[in-house]
Amino acid sequence: MRTLCASTLIGEFFVIGFAGLVAMQTSDLSTVTVWTVSGIAMLLSLLLCGMISRPGGVALGWVLQIALIASGLIVPTMYFLGAVFAALWWASVHFGRKIDEAKARWAAQAAQADATGPDPA
Repeated sequence: MRTLCASTLIGEFFVIGFAGLVAMQTSDLSTVTVWTVSGIAMLLSLLLCGMISRPGGVALGWVLQIALIASGLIVPTMYFLGAVFAALWWASVHFGRKIDEAKARWAAQAAQADATGPDPA
């Protein structure tokens, strides 16, 4: 799960940066305000890459997804991109957990096969 979620978050890092550039040119917000908010969101996306497997990591990821969608108030295209990344986030969490479960099953089967010894066939 960690790899899929981290990939999504790295993509978001770049989208947030580009959205900051657009907001700086098209909104009435000051450059300092745009880059403070964008910088915090970009930093959060990077920090979350290392926090995915910790308690609350996935929930914080959902908070970032909601904030990304809400940024459409400033840059309307972000409504669409935020929804796309929210869907990617859901898929990363959902399928990442399935992959983790499958890996755990395979490891348990391998450990069981090692414990019972070689096959006499």
